[in-house]
Amino acid sequence: MRHFRTCRSAKYGYDIGTLKCAQDMSKVNPASRVPSLRIGHLSLDNPAVLAPMSGVTDLPFRRIAQKFGAGMVVSEMVASELFIRGDAETQMRAEAQDGGLHVVQLAGREARWMGEAAKVVAGAGADVIDINMGCPAKKVTTGYSGSALMRDLDHALTLIEATVGAVDVPVTVKMRLGWDERSLNAPELASRAEAAGVQLVTVHGRTRCQFYKGTANWDAIAAIKQAVSIPVVANGDCCTYEDADTMRRKSGADGVMIGRGAYGKPWLPGWIGHYLNTGEKRAAPCGRELADLALEHYDSILSHYGVRFGVRIARKHMGWYLDGSDLGRDMPSDLRRLLMTSNDPDEVIRLASSWFSTSLQRSAA
Repeated sequence: MRHFRTCRSAKYGYDIGTLKCAQDMSKVNPASRVPSLRIGHLSLDNPAVLAPMSGVTDLPFRRIAQKFGAGMVVSEMVASELFIRGDAETQMRAEAQDGGLHVVQLAGREARWMGEAAKVVAGAGADVIDINMGCPAKKVTTGYSGSALMRDLDHALTLIEATVGAVDVPVTVKMRLGWDERSLNAPELASRAEAAGVQLVTVHGRTRCQFYKGTANWDAIAAIKQAVSIPVVANGDCCTYEDADTMRRKSGADGVMIGRGAYGKPWLPGWIGHYLNTGEKRAAPCGRELADLALEHYDSILSHYGVRFGVRIARKHMGWYLDGSDLGRDMPSDLRRLLMTSNDPDEVIRLASSWFSTSLQRSAA
């Protein structure tokens, strides 16, 4: 198996100055400095959290987000039964990143598997166990996991009790507002979860039936905040500094969770948390810094998964970096198509590096 080393600009022959980015370092005071976010005996100085996202927040992504200062990063969803049965891909999802809290999100429909999986990951060093009761994906809810558990709170509580009872580390729960508009039962689930020993709840401001359509209802999260005394983290459509301010004000939440807004922007949770604490808006990486980051991320994915699987996983991340920045502007469609379909990582790195150099040179002219 071939492994790739971390990319550096010198490796790709950048010989031009960094693109001068418009820096917005203005001081915009949030409503108030956010106090530290507590999870049982643990305390986070940064109240912005990277959401667990299957196929996205793998170990390479979490490492980068942690490097940029995210208050906490959560693993991809780990299916508890598959984990205990020794499925290699599932177990890989539970690996710890370097530094920061090791948080593993477990999913399942049977209490015994949840309890066993929680015990194993806690024994392996997990600092926090999160329970997935919010995933809307059909393949998850059909198996009576994820947000399907909000249709039967009594059964959901058996999973919570089994998990809490199996470990000494804090347990958290991620949920939605409810299954649909007729069953907005998140306040009840959160209250019962707290009584069972859960230390924090995260609420996505949509129902399961909404999936990701429309806009997240941040006001509705306030009802969950009022129903519990443990910290509440608000989730859904938080993509900017202003979003974080408004979300926190409307929901009354103690922290914010950034999910899809971090696609191609792994720095976002760390910098939103910094903003909530200080009022300082940091400008997004750009120019050579962003080009290096995109290539480094691509390289780390190949090292983590190996070339055969890694090259396919890395494509979407490269696409997100291109979509969200000047690096992808004016890129010829045939070049982009080649970058998104090539199975040869050397070709992708060569073509991307050449394009980035050309793009930076043109912008600096």
